[in-house]
Amino acid sequence: MEQSEVLKRVIGILTEAGDYRRRIEQDDERGAGGTDIGIVTALLNETMPHIEIPADATPQEMATLVAREVGGAIRQLVAAFSLAFVALAQVHDSGEQDVTSADVLQDLALRAEEIKGDGPGESAE
Repeated sequence: MEQSEVLKRVIGILTEAGDYRRRIEQDDERGAGGTDIGIVTALLNETMPHIEIPADATPQEMATLVAREVGGAIRQLVAAFSLAFVALAQVHDSGEQDVTSADVLQDLALRAEEIKGDGPGESAE
């Protein structure tokens, strides 16, 4: 999956989490109700590779194969969450009170196509 697509999915998760938090705050006597983590499960299912392990693989070979295959997907997820965190933290630290977290995530989603590479600070300009 392309890094820009992973970032868009992460933004979707963070946006839904914010909406979920607001719903709980608005109706705190009802509580959390039905927690929907479907979007997180979908992201993991789409991001994590399907690994075929040979029947005769040793434990060391299995560990190496899984680490190699899953490592890239984990790096993509960490980079996307890190980029979103940094964008949110910069606005928070600047003290801008007229910019909401939803505004920051929306702007980041619009710029997601420009973001290339494996790391949170890399973008094509």
